[in-house]
Amino acid sequence: MPFPICTGMTSGQHEWIQGFANKNTEFVENKTVCYTCGNHICFLNLETRTQNAFPSPGRGIGALTANGNSGIFAFSEEKLSPSIYVYSFPELQLKNELKGGAQLDYTSLALSHSGPYLGSCSSLPDHIITVWNWENAEPLCSQPQAGQDVVSLAFNPMNWLQLCSLGTASLTVWNIAKSDSLHVLQPSTIKLPAPGGTFSESQAPSSQNVSNIMAKLHQSTRARLTPSAICWTATSKLYVGCAEGFLILVDPESHSVSVLFNPTSAESIPELRRNSFQRLTPNNNGLIAVGKESVVHLQIKGSQINIAQTWKLERPVTTVMYSPDYKTLLFSSNTGQIYVLNPAQSDRIVKIFDVLSGNFVTATLLHNDKNICVSLKESGELQLWSSDGICISSLSLQVEVTCLACCPVAHYAAVGTTTGKVLFIDLNQEQRPRLVHEVLLYHSAVDHLVFDHDGHYLFTGGSDSHIYVLEARPSKMFSVIGYTVLSGCILSLSTQCNRDMNEVKVLALCAGEEDRKKDGSLLTLLSLPTQNLGGPDSIDRHGCLSSHVLKVFTFTVPRPLTSCVLGLSEIFAYCHRSKTLQRFVLPEDKGDLSDQQGVELKPVQEVRGHPLGPASLALSPHRLWLASVGRDGLLRIRQTASMERYIELQCHSCRLGGVRNVSFSTDGCTLLTVGLKDGSLVCTNIRVKGGDVSKMNEATQYSKSTAYFLKNIFDTENPILINFPVWGQVSPVGTETPEVSGGPSINVTERDRDDNNLLRAPPSQPTWLESRREGLLKEDQEKYSEMKKNLMETIKELRDSIQEMIRDSENQPEHFNLDVEEERRLEAMVEQEVTRVRTEIEWDIVEKCYLRDVLKRECWDTMKVISRTIKAFHSDLEVLNYPLKEQTAKELEDLCRVQNMRKLEKAACSLGNLKKDLSAQEEEEEKKVQDAETATVTGSISAQLGYSNPYVYDQFSLKTIEQRINQIVLLQDVIYRVKTAFNADFEALHKQKMKELKRVRDRNKHIREIMLQLDMHEELWEPSLTNSEWPERLLTVEVSEIRAERYLTAEQKEEEERRKLEEERRLAAQADDSRERALDDMMDGVLEVKKEDILKMEIPLPEFVLTKPDIQWSEEEKKVFKEYEKKAKELSEEKEKYKKLLEIEIKKLHQSTKEATERFDENLAKLLEKKVNCTVAIYQEELKITYLVESVLREEEMRNQEQELKLQLEKMLAYKDETGERLKKLEDEVELLQETYDNVVLEDKSLDKDFRRAFSDLPSHMVDCLYKMFKRRPRAQKMRAQMDNSNNSDPFKEHRLCGSQAPDAFSQMLRAMDELDAPANIPEGLSTVAWEKFCHVRRAKVESEQKVKTKALTLAEMQAFLQKKRNEDKAAQEEIKNLSKALESLHRKRTDILMDTMVQIILKQGQVEVTTTDPTADNADTDFILYHRSVVDNLRNVIRTLAEQKITSMVACKDVHKGMIQLEWENKVMRKQIEDLYDKEKNIKMLRLSEEQQKMTHRSKSDQESHTSKQISSLEKSIALMEMTHKKSVQQRLRKIEQLNKRAAAKTKKSADLEQQLPEMQVTVSELRHICEAAAMAENEAAAREERYQEIVKRSKLKELARAQAENLAFLGAEVEHLTMKNFPSLDQLKH
Repeated sequence: MPFPICTGMTSGQHEWIQGFANKNTEFVENKTVCYTCGNHICFLNLETRTQNAFPSPGRGIGALTANGNSGIFAFSEEKLSPSIYVYSFPELQLKNELKGGAQLDYTSLALSHSGPYLGSCSSLPDHIITVWNWENAEPLCSQPQAGQDVVSLAFNPMNWLQLCSLGTASLTVWNIAKSDSLHVLQPSTIKLPAPGGTFSESQAPSSQNVSNIMAKLHQSTRARLTPSAICWTATSKLYVGCAEGFLILVDPESHSVSVLFNPTSAESIPELRRNSFQRLTPNNNGLIAVGKESVVHLQIKGSQINIAQTWKLERPVTTVMYSPDYKTLLFSSNTGQIYVLNPAQSDRIVKIFDVLSGNFVTATLLHNDKNICVSLKESGELQLWSSDGICISSLSLQVEVTCLACCPVAHYAAVGTTTGKVLFIDLNQEQRPRLVHEVLLYHSAVDHLVFDHDGHYLFTGGSDSHIYVLEARPSKMFSVIGYTVLSGCILSLSTQCNRDMNEVKVLALCAGEEDRKKDGSLLTLLSLPTQNLGGPDSIDRHGCLSSHVLKVFTFTVPRPLTSCVLGLSEIFAYCHRSKTLQRFVLPEDKGDLSDQQGVELKPVQEVRGHPLGPASLALSPHRLWLASVGRDGLLRIRQTASMERYIELQCHSCRLGGVRNVSFSTDGCTLLTVGLKDGSLVCTNIRVKGGDVSKMNEATQYSKSTAYFLKNIFDTENPILINFPVWGQVSPVGTETPEVSGGPSINVTERDRDDNNLLRAPPSQPTWLESRREGLLKEDQEKYSEMKKNLMETIKELRDSIQEMIRDSENQPEHFNLDVEEERRLEAMVEQEVTRVRTEIEWDIVEKCYLRDVLKRECWDTMKVISRTIKAFHSDLEVLNYPLKEQTAKELEDLCRVQNMRKLEKAACSLGNLKKDLSAQEEEEEKKVQDAETATVTGSISAQLGYSNPYVYDQFSLKTIEQRINQIVLLQDVIYRVKTAFNADFEALHKQKMKELKRVRDRNKHIREIMLQLDMHEELWEPSLTNSEWPERLLTVEVSEIRAERYLTAEQKEEEERRKLEEERRLAAQADDSRERALDDMMDGVLEVKKEDILKMEIPLPEFVLTKPDIQWSEEEKKVFKEYEKKAKELSEEKEKYKKLLEIEIKKLHQSTKEATERFDENLAKLLEKKVNCTVAIYQEELKITYLVESVLREEEMRNQEQELKLQLEKMLAYKDETGERLKKLEDEVELLQETYDNVVLEDKSLDKDFRRAFSDLPSHMVDCLYKMFKRRPRAQKMRAQMDNSNNSDPFKEHRLCGSQAPDAFSQMLRAMDELDAPANIPEGLSTVAWEKFCHVRRAKVESEQKVKTKALTLAEMQAFLQKKRNEDKAAQEEIKNLSKALESLHRKRTDILMDTMVQIILKQGQVEVTTTDPTADNADTDFILYHRSVVDNLRNVIRTLAEQKITSMVACKDVHKGMIQLEWENKVMRKQIEDLYDKEKNIKMLRLSEEQQKMTHRSKSDQESHTSKQISSLEKSIALMEMTHKKSVQQRLRKIEQLNKRAAAKTKKSADLEQQLPEMQVTVSELRHICEAAAMAENEAAAREERYQEIVKRSKLKELARAQAENLAFLGAEVEHLTMKNFPSLDQLKH
């Protein structure tokens, strides 16, 4: 469809379009399907396989749907505030445009099977489901925020008033409630079973109480099955296929869900377990289901499923559907294949359509008269298309491709790949394209391929800035001529051939250093001769083109460009930054421009470009037309002489990226555009209008001249190409495959690719340049082999000498390294590794230090008293203190506030007590009673321990929440006091242990000294502190605990060396001290002998004893020896005495140590007993705190429940008011319609009555005959029975329950009435005028009857709708009543809780026994009520009195019962008498005559006629009066409606103001809620931590304590019950 922008110029028209989007395929009639392709809707005829395209009138195509029964299809556009277009097929006539249903996009559309109804679902942000009447473009009803996850909609074929929406995880059936022109959407959510196939249906409670209502408000959700496909059945039920493999049958009316197939069950069909139900379509014999691998025909009978047939296709099927006549079954795949099956004719599936899905990379036209198109897809599929868009053949290249070009002198195409190869495809055999050559030029992708217009060369460009020049002619074997390197990344290439100057010019757009990757400001113009380019002087040894052959001109532009094309002496370029199309004029070539670099070009003309870029350009071969494409999907064609004017075509979808590239044909009259992401290929023809015929003739003449010029070359080169073998089978030696490119083709997205491509050629395969360099290297090696050999020998000698020097240097103490660079490299590498390891270790240390600091700060520094134990010396007894944190400022502030409050309360109480006059004796007795009750009533022994707070409340006075919170603060202070007092005693005992340990160490030291003197070796008992007794030791790391070698820094190493030297000097100085050595030798280093040294003393033997025998001793010597023996004996006796003294002292020291430690153990046992009492007191206080906290939380929970109930009640009241107003309005409308219906019925009856009057001039027998014909009607059932019922596959062939068929039935009735009105049916003797009058009256009667039927149906519909609204209003009223009752019940419960105070009482074991219960259980019956004894006595007296009264009343009842039996007998007798009287009355009434009979017997025939006329006149007057009254009532109703409309407008305005204020109020409430939650968390953090710690210990010990007390209470309860039974009389034995 053309989109001309200016007049008097050429225009464009889409010739054909190809592609396949992965969207739905729909039947638009019995033999035609439609699907989306880019910006078009394609229609495919399944019989002729012809294809037509319909362009979208808007911006793109979104959702698509069709109704094959009515030939209607609808689609949405892709833009802001999109419209829905409804068209008819095959006329392609716009029926209507639907606006206002979405803000951004539509996700799904659905047409009803009968009636002009369309369902739509919008996307973000509104998610509105709307039902339209597309005939008058009117939305019937809508529901906002209803389709958040909807993927498809489906009308019930049997009833358009049901619409099913399938979501990603939900299934909803929308029932359309209809009342005349009012339509309301009512959702019905279907709850699918759990993944295991089980249902969790919650039954409604019998009574509406608070728990039931709160359960409804907070109903939890659970995982359910995921629906994936739906289809309606002929019984208005739903088949639902799930992604988990389940098949479910849903009844929307009863909301019942039944599982037809469960893949997890053992009885399931194995073939279906592997398939998930992706698509479903109903069949008369069952269901057609699409799975992952196959399509199956399921026969369903009840809950039994059998597989009737299975189809497996070559590609996975995604869509299956029947044609409208249910004769053809269609299968489609998302890969682009469409299959059909005609079950009535054969079981063979036929492929009708095969267009591979996926995005096109590029497309171009072959240089021949057939206009054959060659296209490339991203998957590497090369396809050939005929001039009318039929796919001729395809070739899979098995590689990712990037660009394409066709040669003008031979039928082949050059293809660039991401691996850097250029593939050459022979296209002479159009049915069988073949790969004949390839060459590897890059290790990255080939970005550009361009042929010159005369087919001399093929130019390639890559990301490495290399441009290769290849021979384009097959006779030269596609050899690579050479290459050149440009400065910057190549963004685009274009060529021009100047036949007059025999040169080819190439223009390259390059990105400079300051440019981005997508645009460039550097233009490079290359000039090459058309002849003698392959000579030896043309390139250097490495293959680079020499400067005398290749002329290079460099230009710069003011603003970066994204695309450019080369003309003869001008350049056309597109600037994306300014969104303009520019034209530059090249300077004249004076021969010296090749030396000039960076000449700046300024645009000589600028025109407005595309609104959405970047855009690309293409110049026609005759250089008269310039085409531009952009991301907006527009194709603009301009004349190069006048660029301001252009024609515009919407070729592709702007939403899907627009156009990728565009290319011209040889004659310039045909263009090919390829979409970026819409997967479409569009062929457009340029049409001539008015004075542009000369331009078309010029283009045709240029094409013919070019073809004539290249004919000889083509006839020479093409046969050579045909003889080329398939690449890989027989490869000619020494040939290289160049890349070939056809007409000018520019890629929009080629600049978007990354320079570093993922797919590269393997390193083992060298490129052409690398192969040439390797060849040069081999030549150089052969040329300089002798010189190389000599150098190698010299190097070997030098190497041997160096090795010898290295070995010599290793033997030397200081050796040198010849390879200094290697040593430096290794040192740097080692240093780098050391730095890395050191950094990792440092970060690890920092992390651990941070963790240590956090733990220490949280668990150590914040503790006022750290956790510490004291262990006994001689037992396993261990006492733990109470770890305490410092009271926070908040806690102290709360405590001070509560104490001050209690001071004021006590002061007020004391003032009240002063007013009472009590005697001293009464005060003393009252004080004794209070002291006796204190220990029991307070519920704790903390007061007995002396740690209570004087301001603690009495347990019986805690009535309000504030008092309970204050009590919690005071009890926490009591616990803190108990712990603090015990910790003080604990600290004193801990200090005592430290002293005892010091004394034990001193005694042991003394014992070791004595044992050393006695030369004894015995292990002593020396206790020490453990880590639990000395926790500070855990934070100190001893040197002995470190097992790793200590790392010393350079400064520490120097300090260690200095210390060692000082120590050596000191030891050396001590070695020369002769005085000390003499003292040690003489007297063991002391100047006097101590008593302790006696054991060390020895009397030396005389010298002669050692030198002489006894016989040779002299007398003097004998005396000396005797003196020696005497002294030795005395010394031995002294030693024995001293040893005994030392042993006694050791025993005394041991005994002292034992006694001291045992005394300490006794003190520790006393401390443990105190700890037990303190723990009991703490647990008692904590139990009271727990009860108080539970009551406060329960009160808070009830307050929240009350708020929720109030909110729910307010909503229900508002809803009730709204429904009440709506109900009143509906009642008025129904009443008005009822009056209208009554009038219509009266009119219809009047027509029947006036029939004889209208034909009063005819004979009576003729009137009777006409009256019979007047009553005769054609048989509509017989007409419907003539329909074709030959199709057995249609499950909906029975009568459809749809009200839209009424107009069709009426039109058929009128057509049948035309047959009855024919002249052949005129009775004999009736004139034509009378017959025409009769036909007119009968037709009026038929129309009146139809009007009555229509009004009756409308009235019934409105009455049903009104009744439904009344039921809703009644349900709302019942819900309000239930909420009110629940709110009252909650108020009563709160009052009872506040009045029913829980009291903790301490009772002695064995005094009171109760049934043992678990206090930790949720439903534990641990509540007890205490009463005074007088109350029990009063109750007993009341029971005795009531018992006596009951006996008296029982005697009276017995007497009354006897009287009642007598009265009943009398009543029966009287009833029999009444029946007899009734029978007599009936017999009497049967004998009476009616009033009419009596009157008729006394009147004549004339009187009867006059009486009848009087009745008629009175009725007419009554009718006139009724009409006048009706008009007055109508006017009153209209005035009332106007007043109601004004009130509704005021209400609407007020609601709008409230809705505007609502978001701000919600934000404020949310902020306040977050602030309160954060404050509460900060306040309770410290208390919660301590509470969690104590909770663990409390549960374990609380059970034992509670069990003992519960036993006492149970025993006492049994005694009380036993005594009560003795005291009260029993009335069970009394009989009536």
